[in-house]
Amino acid sequence: MNHLIRWGVLALVVGSLAACAQPVRDAEDPAEREAREAAQAEAEAEREARERREREARGLGEDRRLDAAALDDPDSLLAERLVYFEFDRDEVKREYEEMLEAHAEYLAANPGARLRLEGHTDERGTREYNLGLGERRAQSVRRVLNLNGAADEQIEVVSYGEEMPVAFEQTEEAWAQNRRVELVYDRRQ
Repeated sequence: MNHLIRWGVLALVVGSLAACAQPVRDAEDPAEREAREAAQAEAEAEREARERREREARGLGEDRRLDAAALDDPDSLLAERLVYFEFDRDEVKREYEEMLEAHAEYLAANPGARLRLEGHTDERGTREYNLGLGERRAQSVRRVLNLNGAADEQIEVVSYGEEMPVAFEQTEEAWAQNRRVELVYDRRQ
């Protein structure tokens, strides 16, 4: 009988342990991980492409050309009209290319439209230097627009240098807001 009780207790312990045991998970296969990561990257790329198409569609008329109403649509790329620059630089940053391409497309599709590029700088530097830097910044934006189809006669360049700041503090954040080119439509179509 003693022998029978031992076997019963042993069976009870083994049964309890088996019920509580977690299944052992095999390490993830590298090929499975790569496939999962590739699928996630593809889904992300599709989502970004869909969002870009939707954003562009909001700025396009029925004929798939940008129309003047898109200039006032806050969801359109044409509503964005500021290009910011690094300190003492006049190169257009890559992040503004898509927006400037949309403006160039609008200008190309609307030959009567006129755009003024207003170059600005922060307060550091001499007045004369800043006027020249503002001019170079506006000319850089003009080149991008021209390369993407805008006619040169549609674009006017003006430099205000440091004379028209939007932020008046003497901090890097304020100076960064003042280093800009503003796209101002004088005439729309």
